[in-house]
Amino acid sequence: MSVFDEGETVCCSARSDKSWAEDPSGIAWEAYKTMKNVLVLCTGNSCRSVTAEALINQMGEGRFKAVSAGSFPAGYVHPKAIETLKRHGINAGDPRSKSWDEFENQSFDLVITVCDQAASESCPIFLGKYEKKHWSTPDPAKAEGTEEEIEKAFDDAFQMLKDRIEKELL
Repeated sequence: MSVFDEGETVCCSARSDKSWAEDPSGIAWEAYKTMKNVLVLCTGNSCRSVTAEALINQMGEGRFKAVSAGSFPAGYVHPKAIETLKRHGINAGDPRSKSWDEFENQSFDLVITVCDQAASESCPIFLGKYEKKHWSTPDPAKAEGTEEEIEKAFDDAFQMLKDRIEKELL
């Protein structure tokens, strides 16, 4: 499929969020651009899901609106998660650790779980019709060692999530 016009279509002084695309048979049709709603889930909603939320919202440039939640929220956002986002030039916004119950009546196009199955974490399951992705990511909040080792664990989780977003969403 090829897109003739990536931006807004302007005709007769009217603006539109439509673009013209061509299907495989060569027929041109209007494609409506819509923002996809994304829910990023983890258990505690204090590090990984908050990081993925901020990355998706900034890197998605209005194509995605991400929120994050946890099945058993920690009640706080890990300060190192915020520091890591800022260090990499990502706007963290004003995140807070919240329960997935806040989103039970909302619909999502995509739900991403970021818990670490390799560490035997159980991933939450959110009910509804949506595309599902699982991005197993080690929990940097569990890192031990020197300040540099802990910072590296947060940087590694950040980079893993950023790479997945670039590969699978953008």
